[in-house]
Amino acid sequence: MKRSLYLLSGLAIPVMIATGCAQAAGLSTEHKAFGQTNDGTVVDQYILRNSQGMQATVITYGGVLQSLMVPDRHGKVEDVVLGFDDVQGYQGGTAFFGATIGRFGNRLAGGTFELDGKRYQVPLNDGPNSLHGGARGFDKQVWQARPVKGTDWVGVTLTYLSRDGEMGFPGNLKTEVTYSLNEQNELHIDYKASTDKPTLVNLTNHSYFNLAGAGNGDILKQVATLHASHYTPVNATLIPTGELAPVKGTPMDFLKPTPIGQHISDDHPQLKFAEPKQGGFDFNWALDGKGELKQLAAEVHDPQSGRRLQLYTSEPGVQFYTSNFLDGSVKGKAGKAYPHWGGFTLETQHFPDAPNQPGFASTRLNPGQTYTQHTFLKFSAD
Repeated sequence: MKRSLYLLSGLAIPVMIATGCAQAAGLSTEHKAFGQTNDGTVVDQYILRNSQGMQATVITYGGVLQSLMVPDRHGKVEDVVLGFDDVQGYQGGTAFFGATIGRFGNRLAGGTFELDGKRYQVPLNDGPNSLHGGARGFDKQVWQARPVKGTDWVGVTLTYLSRDGEMGFPGNLKTEVTYSLNEQNELHIDYKASTDKPTLVNLTNHSYFNLAGAGNGDILKQVATLHASHYTPVNATLIPTGELAPVKGTPMDFLKPTPIGQHISDDHPQLKFAEPKQGGFDFNWALDGKGELKQLAAEVHDPQSGRRLQLYTSEPGVQFYTSNFLDGSVKGKAGKAYPHWGGFTLETQHFPDAPNQPGFASTRLNPGQTYTQHTFLKFSAD
C-alpha cells in the first residue's frame, strides 16, 4: 500500500529501464514482439513476473492485459483472463477482452453529451447508444510503451494521444496507463490523462476473469462479494434511470459472499434487461467506500482452485458483468471455447451515462487538470 499512496500523491516518477529482461528484488520484465495489425503496425508485449509464480502480459494493441498467470492452492499456475493468442483476435473481436477502455467507459445514451452548450455525438455501437468510447475507442488503438520499475515493483507504461474529434470527443487527450506487479501478488493499474479542451474521461480495464482458468467452464460457482449497498438500475437499453437503488431484497445483493449463479436467472426485470433469455448481471454498483483506496471494493473466490481476487479502487463504482453474450462460439487462447457466463468483469469507473445524469458525479476534464485513477487486484489462494 505504501507504493500505491506514493504514486497517488503524484510524487513518484517511474524509472525507465532497458528493453529486454530486467531484475528488481526477484521481479523481472521481458519485452517481445507479439505480432502485427492488419495494416502492418507492430504490436509488442511486456511480460511482468514475480518470484511467487505470478505473471502479467500486456500488449500495446488496445492496452490489453493479454494474460494473467496466477497459482492455485497447490501452486498450479493458470491463465485467469480471457483473450486471444494473436493480434487479429483482438482486432476482430467485439468483447473488449482485457482492453483499456476510453475515452468513456460504459454507455452514453444516444451517444450524445453536452459541454458548455455544445452537443457532441459519439458513433453508436450498442443499439441506440455508444459503448466504451465508440467503435474505434482506445481498445482498437496501438499504444506506445516503455518498461518502468520501482524499488519493489516492475511494470510497463502505455501512452496514447487521442486527437481532437476522435470518436466525436473534443480535445487532444493524452492518456497514460501503467500496469505494475509486485511480490505481494498485486497487479496495479494507474491511469493519468490531460486535455487541451474541456472533454469527458472515464477510463477502465475490461478484463474478463475466470479464477478456475480462462476457458475452464463457467463462473457460476465462484463466490462474489461486492461492498456496495446500492446500484444504478437501468432501462431496457441498459442506460441508468438516474436512481441509486438499494440492493437489499434484489438479486444484486452481494454484500455477503454469494455464488455468482445463485440468483443470476431470478425472475427480475433488471436481469432480463441485461440478458433477456437467461438473465445475467451487467450493472454498476455504487461502492460504499466511495473511492477510498484502503477499503476493499470487491472480492471473488473460486472454491475449487482456492484462488481469490480482491479489488481496491479510487473510483466510486464498479461494473460487474457476467459475459452474458458469450455462447461458446468465440475460441480464445489455446483454442479454448469461451462459454456463456464464462467470465466476469470488475470495471472500475464513474457511473454510466454520467454526462446525461445530473445526479451522478461529473466525468468532465478541463485543461490544466489531471485525471487520475488507481486500481489494484490482489491475488491469493487458500
